[in-house]
Amino acid sequence: MSVQPQIPSRTQVAIIGGGPSGLLLGQLLHKAGIDNIVLERQSGEYVLGRIRAGVLEQVTMDLLDECGVGERMHREGLVHTGFEMMFDGQRHRIDMHRLTGGKKVMVYGQTELTRDLMEARQASGQLTVYQAEEVSVHDYDTAQPRVRFMHEGRSHELACDFIAGCDGFHGVCRASVPRGAITEFEKVYPFGWLGLLADTPPVSDELIYINSPRGFSLCSQRSRSRSRYYLQVPLTDKIEAWSDEAFWAELRLRLDEEGRERLVTGPSIEKSIAPLRSFVTEPLRFGRMFLAGDAGHIVPPTGAKGLNLAATDVKYLSQALIEYFQERSEAGIDHYSARCLRRIWRAERFSWWFTTLMHRFPGNGPIDAKFQEAEIDYLLHSEAGARTIAENYVGLPLDFGA
Repeated sequence: MSVQPQIPSRTQVAIIGGGPSGLLLGQLLHKAGIDNIVLERQSGEYVLGRIRAGVLEQVTMDLLDECGVGERMHREGLVHTGFEMMFDGQRHRIDMHRLTGGKKVMVYGQTELTRDLMEARQASGQLTVYQAEEVSVHDYDTAQPRVRFMHEGRSHELACDFIAGCDGFHGVCRASVPRGAITEFEKVYPFGWLGLLADTPPVSDELIYINSPRGFSLCSQRSRSRSRYYLQVPLTDKIEAWSDEAFWAELRLRLDEEGRERLVTGPSIEKSIAPLRSFVTEPLRFGRMFLAGDAGHIVPPTGAKGLNLAATDVKYLSQALIEYFQERSEAGIDHYSARCLRRIWRAERFSWWFTTLMHRFPGNGPIDAKFQEAEIDYLLHSEAGARTIAENYVGLPLDFGA
């Protein structure tokens, strides 16, 4: 029987949320010699069971290397130097490598990335408290923040210097901020993504974004033997109404002839419908509590910005905290929110734009379809237009426009 580690009463940084952003922050701080504890309300098995994105920008890859957890990613991940956009049944390849001076992305599932971070944290002896219940944050607007929680029937109070809210859209950190101190911007899209994961070889070596008269589709992957496909569906659709056979039949209708011939079907491992929204919180700092990742912003999955944007939040936050503890300077924490938000709004704009470009919106008329056709025609036949897509897709540099 394993012995549970004792939970201390103090740490330098209390990290709320044990997903990839919280674990990544913990690893960066640990490398700098800064003590931290991660509190996660779910079990480790539950966290690893969540199916999420799998396209990593260069910035995210570099951060994983900086943390010392990039070895398996480089060994098993799939390097992509381009992707395809399909419109009117014709495919057009965006050559990211050529258009951005050699940049690329990596296909590596968020589940695997999270597993790597979990194992590194455990190996280094850092504490993660799973199934932390009734978490609450206190006095974050003072020099002595505290976090209270229940674990295995016992109450705990954790004193700290800073609180990092990496606890997602429905987490306690943002919800604890007085409404008058926060501004929230939100756009909800009138459709969702029906996703299916299957142990079948991908239909293509690269991702295919499809604008079809029947709605948007995405052909993605997690490995050479595991595929991830998405269909645009009405928000009123229920997952129970979509059998595997119905999903594959609809996907075939949205593919071109080559795609239909190469498509390998099989039983689903996971199937779900995700709503799409654009959401931003301003500011991201409240005294000594900071929001990072989905706690502060949500992007539509079109363009795979969510995880990568969380990673850059964490990079900025880790730099700010390291500067504070090592140099006793508050410059980084004072500028954290503004630095993040500038990059966040760029990614939000791209994800919104790419979503409007590739999806069919209910209520739009024939002229809207013509506007969309004209924009796609320009982008795909203009070097400048294609470069704009490529630059945003691979991810803007951390210091872009600084």
